[in-house]
Formats: sequence, structure tokens, C-alpha cells
Amino acid sequence: MRTTLSIDDDLAAILLRVRQTRKSTLKAIINEALRQGLQQLHSTPPRRRPYRTPSHSLGRCLIGSVDDVTVALAAGGSPGG
Repeated sequence: MRTTLSIDDDLAAILLRVRQTRKSTLKAIINEALRQGLQQLHSTPPRRRPYRTPSHSLGRCLIGSVDDVTVALAAGGSPGG
């Protein structure tokens, strides 16, 4: 199949470097890159285990109730200090 591609300047520079390194044709490099890219897009990504946040015991509550904000603030001391 014959087609025309408009390639961004940064990709054209990479293609030129790859072409010089491999001493291959532009057609071969673009076909290989498209094959690899399309296979990667088409394949499903590997499943990752969900991250679990580790838990740590903070000890017992030092105030009677954390529902009363004034008691909690009084027990915590002054802000920034």
C-alpha cells in the first residue's frame, strides 16, 4: 500500500538517526515501528496488584472523644508549637 505521511520534526530526526545506525530503508524502519506500536496498543496491559496502604497502630486515644473539637484542640497544644 502506498500512502503519504506527515511526520513531526522530532520524529523525523529520530528516524534519521535510526536509519543511519541500522543502515536500513525508511520504509523498513517505519513498518517495524508501526508493527511494534500497533501490537503494543492492541495488547492488554499486564494486571497489577492493587496497592495496599500499610497500617500502623497509633496506640490508644489520649482524649475521651475526638468528636469534641475543643477538647481535641486543647489536648494537642497550640498550633505550630
